[in-house]
Amino acid sequence: MLRITSLTDGLEVFKALGSEVRIEILNILLENGPMNMNELASRLSITNGALTSHMKKLESTGLVRISNEAEGHGNQKLCTPAHDSILVELQKEDKANVYSTEIKIGHYCDHSISPTCGLASSQNIVGEVDDPRYFEHPDRFNADILWFTKGYVEYVIPNFIPASQRITQITMSMELSSEAPGINNDWPSDISFYLNDVCIGQWTSPGDFGDVRGIFTPDWWYSNWNQYGLLKLLVINRKGTFIDGLQISDVTIDSFHLDSRSNIRFRLGIDESAANVGGLTIFGKSFGNYGQDIKVNIHYVPIDNPQATNGDHLQ
Repeated sequence: MLRITSLTDGLEVFKALGSEVRIEILNILLENGPMNMNELASRLSITNGALTSHMKKLESTGLVRISNEAEGHGNQKLCTPAHDSILVELQKEDKANVYSTEIKIGHYCDHSISPTCGLASSQNIVGEVDDPRYFEHPDRFNADILWFTKGYVEYVIPNFIPASQRITQITMSMELSSEAPGINNDWPSDISFYLNDVCIGQWTSPGDFGDVRGIFTPDWWYSNWNQYGLLKLLVINRKGTFIDGLQISDVTIDSFHLDSRSNIRFRLGIDESAANVGGLTIFGKSFGNYGQDIKVNIHYVPIDNPQATNGDHLQ
């Protein structure tokens, strides 16, 4: 997901989308997956030179990725859509009433997982793959990627909002994908999200992506392993729970009665009862396409302000 937080910052993206040809390019790539330049030019009935101009604009704004693909007669340029959705936030956040933090991928407080599984830092694999015991290894705190087939990992969300405040919204952004044996861009997996043991919704990851190397994925990482995920924005506020602006449940933040003294636990994983048990991969700063850990924003207002709806515009 591409998240645009102001109209000014999104100006170049909007310009790139102001072309019927470039819109058609994105639609073709989203429908068919990665294609080389020759295939695209033929599909669009335009010259390679004209296509190159359009692709440069799309690549410079981060809407597509272009990589070299070895072919029998030389290298081909492989074009891949970089995002599955674009979220534009038109309203300004009140930063004075927001506590922001990031949670490292390996800083989970509880877990229960099944192979295939593993963890890695930016430098190396932690222990051995497919051995759940290494999820308790001290080096797991340095992990920037982890993956498993079933089960969960749970994090404590730091809560350092001022005293006598109540929480009206929590937003979390994270890079996620499925976990297939090897890689498989068509490998659906139902990922469930829990807040303080209550299921707040589910999102189906479409695959375990490995068609191109992730932008931040280190060079030593195996080419036939998870390369990148999709950036998802999870929001729970007074209206419900949302993924990328789409409501996934009626569970609201008010049902948890959270304030400055509350312990907040966030769990994500794959339930055994899920229709698509396709595993979960979580990407941190040194892997994938977004260079971030789990980003968290906690919106709050004074406890004696029962009418406040701070942050509800962010669903």
